[in-house]
Amino acid sequence: MENSSPRGSNALLNKMGFKSGNQLTGFLTVVVAGQLVYSCFEAFKGTFYDLLLKVLGLNNAQLGIIFSLIGISVFFYIPGGWLNNRFSIRSLLISGLLIRMTTVFIIIFFHPTFNVLRIIAIIWGLTDAFFWPAVLNGVDLMSDKGHKGLAYGLLESLRRALEMGMNLLIVGAMALFGGISIFKTGMLIYNLLIIPLVLFILKFVPKNGIAAAKDDSGEGKKSSDALKGLIKVLTMPRVWLAGITALTIYWSYINLIYTVPYLQAVFHISQTEASIFGIINTGAMGVVAGAISGVISDYVFKSTSRMMFVSLGLTFLALIAVLVVPKSHEFMWPSIILLMVFSFAIFLAKSIILAPVSEIEVPEKYSGSAMSVGSFASYAPVFWAYGLNGMIIDQHNPVTAYKIIFFISVLVAGAGVVAAFILMIVNRKHDRQRREA
Repeated sequence: MENSSPRGSNALLNKMGFKSGNQLTGFLTVVVAGQLVYSCFEAFKGTFYDLLLKVLGLNNAQLGIIFSLIGISVFFYIPGGWLNNRFSIRSLLISGLLIRMTTVFIIIFFHPTFNVLRIIAIIWGLTDAFFWPAVLNGVDLMSDKGHKGLAYGLLESLRRALEMGMNLLIVGAMALFGGISIFKTGMLIYNLLIIPLVLFILKFVPKNGIAAAKDDSGEGKKSSDALKGLIKVLTMPRVWLAGITALTIYWSYINLIYTVPYLQAVFHISQTEASIFGIINTGAMGVVAGAISGVISDYVFKSTSRMMFVSLGLTFLALIAVLVVPKSHEFMWPSIILLMVFSFAIFLAKSIILAPVSEIEVPEKYSGSAMSVGSFASYAPVFWAYGLNGMIIDQHNPVTAYKIIFFISVLVAGAGVVAAFILMIVNRKHDRQRREA
């Protein structure tokens, strides 16, 4: 009887895709790192936008510039691929966390000018170019083959749950005590959490890849090997195909944020109703969909690319229905339900947005560059999607503008369905050739 509990625990761990408790702890450490690094700034922009303006002493335009500068990471994902080959996940995570911790301390204690904040934002953008692919590579490293869908799904669900929980703690503290000092204290406490997290990374995330190789080839040989791996990944069509599929998912996800103003413009719902819908449709839905997507990917479809194909297909159909449904008040609830289906479907796909890269036969020591290249492709819509949508909204009345945005989303989701289908066929062909070899 005494041994039944450990056996039961091991069976549960195996079903989740982990061989041991240490592996699970390492996985959770990577996931927390992937959220905590953003918890003192980016995670605040939705709930505490006005407070950020006050703490930083900025106006709206200046804060917009700060977020744009952080977005330069997209330009450096591919060079970051060399770093993710050359250095271990552990080193990159710790470096990124310590850089973020130091710069947040500067913001909290020294009240830097806008020019200094711009420099900090650039540093954050450059750091993110190697840090986020390292998080994705860490999820891949700390999970077993055949359970990648669940691993990436948990990454999305747990990160969103952490963001909501940490923001709610600050909301509660401010409701009890009030004052901007409480907000800054929350920033400080969250920033200090990086210290024990670094210790966890050192203990539970092993060295990997070229950095862990025990040979006498020298640093120059390791660096050239890392570059060779990046070039190899850049010439792999399936990596780009997975990236293009992810691009359509992320573009659709960007357009998801316009569901709230769409309901306000078309059906004239109140600000309170809009806020509740936004919390559910762009927040809670992500928490729920992540784990569901992972389980379906691993235990039903046995493939994350198939999961993407189905979820993008559901997105495509839901958006067509949104456009077709009459815009009169009696059809408000059918429209809301369809928009929630759109949200759930796109979160199913976004939860595993780069998991198909794990299904491609990339040598383990080069998997970091594969995640970097995939990140470059998938997050590329930040170059144009926000600007395009803003231009459409400025040039048309609200109802017409959101119809155009959702029509573009239909085309994007349709392209994603085609890309995911091709990826499924190509993956199946490669699997068959490998079995026959």
